[in-house]
Amino acid sequence: MLGGVLFTGTGLLAVQSTGAMAILVADVDLEALGDPQAVLCTLTLLTGLTMVLAGILRADRLLRFVSHSVMTGFVSAVGVSIVLGQLDNATGYTSEGANRILRAFDLLIHPGSVHLPTLAVAVLTAGLIVLLRRTRLGALGMVVAVAAGSLAAAGLEALGHPVALVSQIADVPASLPAPVLPSLGAVPDLLLPAASLAFVGLIQGAGISASLPADGRAPGRLSRDFVGQGAGNLLAGLFRGMPVGGSMSASSLAVSGGAANRTALVLAAITMALLVLFAAPMIGLVAMPALAALLIVIGFGAVKVGKIRSVAGAGQLPATVMAVTFLLTLLLPLQFAVLVGVGISAVVFVAQQAGGLRLRRIQLERGRAVETSPPATLPAGEVVILQPYGAIFYATATTLREVLPQPDARTRDAVVILRLRGAEKAGATLLRELGDYAGALRGAGSKLVVVTDNTHLLDQLGGIDSIGEENLYHSTRTIGEALRHAAADAHDWIGGRTAAR
Repeated sequence: MLGGVLFTGTGLLAVQSTGAMAILVADVDLEALGDPQAVLCTLTLLTGLTMVLAGILRADRLLRFVSHSVMTGFVSAVGVSIVLGQLDNATGYTSEGANRILRAFDLLIHPGSVHLPTLAVAVLTAGLIVLLRRTRLGALGMVVAVAAGSLAAAGLEALGHPVALVSQIADVPASLPAPVLPSLGAVPDLLLPAASLAFVGLIQGAGISASLPADGRAPGRLSRDFVGQGAGNLLAGLFRGMPVGGSMSASSLAVSGGAANRTALVLAAITMALLVLFAAPMIGLVAMPALAALLIVIGFGAVKVGKIRSVAGAGQLPATVMAVTFLLTLLLPLQFAVLVGVGISAVVFVAQQAGGLRLRRIQLERGRAVETSPPATLPAGEVVILQPYGAIFYATATTLREVLPQPDARTRDAVVILRLRGAEKAGATLLRELGDYAGALRGAGSKLVVVTDNTHLLDQLGGIDSIGEENLYHSTRTIGEALRHAAADAHDWIGGRTAAR
């Protein structure tokens, strides 16, 4: 956490071990590669180096393709996952199922298997957290509530109703871990697992960062978040730690506890070190259902109802993307759920852009430019100026070709002027469609003229024989000047052909 907080761009992004990272680490056969501690150190260091490199190369720019709908669904599902993941500890029943939803359903159909003393401690702790946070205790109320729940568990233990404690789940060390050297021979076998861990950690961190308040380092903070998570891994690896990433539960705990900036996480890191050194036995006495209640309250707080309503009100497509991402995050491993969500966002974006292309006709009348609907069929002897609106790329190039006025048997001596101001580099699909359209016009004794402000696009179009360089006009700084010039030349061309006939 200390290494992360010194470098992250999001001040309240807590960097520590997460469930998703732990699952991936468990799939790596550390013992088969040598000394498990040295191999784990190597894996964590490689994960950290990958994250730092991603931050330096500004890989956060790829996250532009992750829509707000996907992020809202992801963060909300993570909050629900926190709640569902603590039901076993809060009820004392070990449910069965392939995912958290099935395990929660298994709990519902076995109410008689709930351990009532465990449930009582969880309910008491959760109730105290909600109540005490509204008092002068504020964030300290959460600590008081967990302590009160643990005391209640001790009382139940004395009455013959044992409740699970931290000491029964894991040994709490009374010293900080000593450094360990990596195993260089295991590097080739760990490159792919490290890349997977880095991917999962960065995706999770990006989703969590989107739900946290920004501080003074907001510009480009995601790339710094990548570097910060990498720094956290580098320090963790040297001291025998497993790969770490942005933690939703810890970050939400900091926010709900009233943390204003990254200093809170620095103090939290120091406090954890002091607790390990001087209060390990006390940590072991904390009741598991009390901790579960704390995380459940945090999980509910991570689900932002206002954001969900905002996305749902934006339209059917954003709402559908959010809902699908939400369900997939609950049902699938996190990295796959987010990837599918990104894929859905890309498909929806392309569909929206392709369907949003509009074509308007510009008629120059007495010094004014008037927009009207374009004709479906190209009339003979006329200059038709057309302006497309919307993104023009491979998916919309065919749509543009379909809505352009089509020549028929009566079309002759007509000129279509296509104004592409602001257009970027043309793709192969657009070049092909414009070339085919220009060829169709030539076959009808007419021609296509293109007016654009993009020099590279002019070079590309100049290589198409059916268009011809003489029919390309470069826009000037004066809006409409090149268009009027092209229109005047088109009228002269039509007049010359008519006079020759």
